[in-house]
Amino acid sequence: MSSAPPTIFSPARRIAARRRLRTLQQRPDAARFVIEDMVEDVIERLAFLRHEPRRALVVGDWSGQLAARLAEQGAAVTRADPAPAADEEALDEEQPYPFSGFDFIASLGTLDTVNDLPGALIHIRQALAPGGLAIASFVGAGSLPVLRGAMFAADGDRPAARLHPMVDVRAGAQLLQRTGWADPVVDGHALKVRYSSLSRLVGDLREQGLGNVLASPAPPLGKAQLRLAEQAFTAAADGEGRVTETFEILTLSGRRR
Repeated sequence: MSSAPPTIFSPARRIAARRRLRTLQQRPDAARFVIEDMVEDVIERLAFLRHEPRRALVVGDWSGQLAARLAEQGAAVTRADPAPAADEEALDEEQPYPFSGFDFIASLGTLDTVNDLPGALIHIRQALAPGGLAIASFVGAGSLPVLRGAMFAADGDRPAARLHPMVDVRAGAQLLQRTGWADPVVDGHALKVRYSSLSRLVGDLREQGLGNVLASPAPPLGKAQLRLAEQAFTAAADGEGRVTETFEILTLSGRRR
């Protein structure tokens, strides 16, 4: 009998982060660059592969952009999310999907915070029709190096778990092989964003649902720790007083045999 996966992430905090995202996205200047990048990448991959979905499932795209683009191309689209809006289906990615038979599934920005990632990838594969294509994108290893450095500076000799563990390209390839995806492809690209302050970076993370959802979160930074973090962040600034932060976008794709 296989053992249950460790509980690294809190499902309740994950849902709360997605609901907070929806509230914060009501602001006209809310950050959306991560999901916009993922949507454009998926559209480009479909065009390159000449894959024209007829029945598609889109998981996690809170912007609605990908579903709209696929619908414009003639696909019947089902939208799903851990914390659904009124026009979406609820979905627990660590349980068997309540729907199947799709010739295309896209999962955007959600698989990095599930406790059973192999299980979630198996559920995606099983929800595909034979020959169907799946593309999953999420923030991967190597992301937020400046923020990580600032948190280490704040915590000193006793670093706390403030950012998520992340999947890299090699681990992604092993996961696809382990979970039976056909024609597996794993790659990544860097999305670089410039910031004038640590608070703006943290705000962007919260607005895009990229905050901490660890099951055992670290205590909040005290005032002295926050000053140390801000000093470390500012030390990474360029001649214009701005810091370049990196979001590594990892993409897994494959088919069902």
